[in-house]
Amino acid sequence: MKKLLLLFLLSPFYNAFSQDATIQNLKTESAKTITKDPNDTIPKIWKTGGIFSLNIAQGSLSNWAAGGEKFSIAVNSMLSIYAFYKKDRHSWDNQLAWNLGYVKTTSLGTRKNDDRVELLSKYGYALNSKLNFSALFDIRTQFFKGYDYPDATTKIYTSDFFAPAYILLTPGIDYHPVKNLSIFVSPVAARWTFVKDTVLSTKYGVAPNERHDFQFGAYASINYITNLGKSVTYTGKLDLFSNYKHNPQNVDLYMTNLFAAKISSWLAATYSLTLIYDDDVRQFGPHLDAPGLQVQSLFGAGLLVKF
Repeated sequence: MKKLLLLFLLSPFYNAFSQDATIQNLKTESAKTITKDPNDTIPKIWKTGGIFSLNIAQGSLSNWAAGGEKFSIAVNSMLSIYAFYKKDRHSWDNQLAWNLGYVKTTSLGTRKNDDRVELLSKYGYALNSKLNFSALFDIRTQFFKGYDYPDATTKIYTSDFFAPAYILLTPGIDYHPVKNLSIFVSPVAARWTFVKDTVLSTKYGVAPNERHDFQFGAYASINYITNLGKSVTYTGKLDLFSNYKHNPQNVDLYMTNLFAAKISSWLAATYSLTLIYDDDVRQFGPHLDAPGLQVQSLFGAGLLVKF
């Protein structure tokens, strides 16, 4: 009886001691750091992501003595996605970019001011830390019909899906002298110009009533990405092509420049400048039969999403 009474009196102290020991053990376990075994670390083979931007500008006038468009709206969008593969000496870079923009006004209606889609795929085999032997495939076209507007009442049909389309296939050397800079050079590049609508054939250097033209020449491409300060990013690309078969001294040029200034996590101001010179595109000059430098400049502010 005395033993039972003693156990009954001591049990609260025993339980409290046990709970305290359990709590101490939990604290000790939670304070431990987990060290990862380096042998368990698996390098990431694929890296994917992209960026989407949408810029909208709108204006309206009512009883405006100085005159002007009663209503105008401009919408420009850009989507760029990528998938990069890297394992041992092998790499495979894939990029898809699409730019689309429209302008609508009360007097002129709806007009397209941007429509470009480009797919780039490049395989590389590393010779050393800065030099790759590579093979490059590039295709560039647009999705929707395009028109030129010489005056307010006239429009001229100038483009459509795969009219034109440019396809490039070439082996070469890819040099990376510094981070985020790539210089690709090839003396043996094959390029095709496709025009599915033969009405447009001669506008893009294709023989009348023909749908494609083959060119063989030298190709170089420079790609660069850098940060201009804490919130401004620059992305640039320069493609050069010399056609061995016709006027090799007249080098074709395709250059894109994109500046993005981050305002917040979702908002940004963007400016893009695109320059194109194609010696076979002879739609310019006083008689509309000469090549010329094509320039596109777009500025906007709006939604910017990275994923």
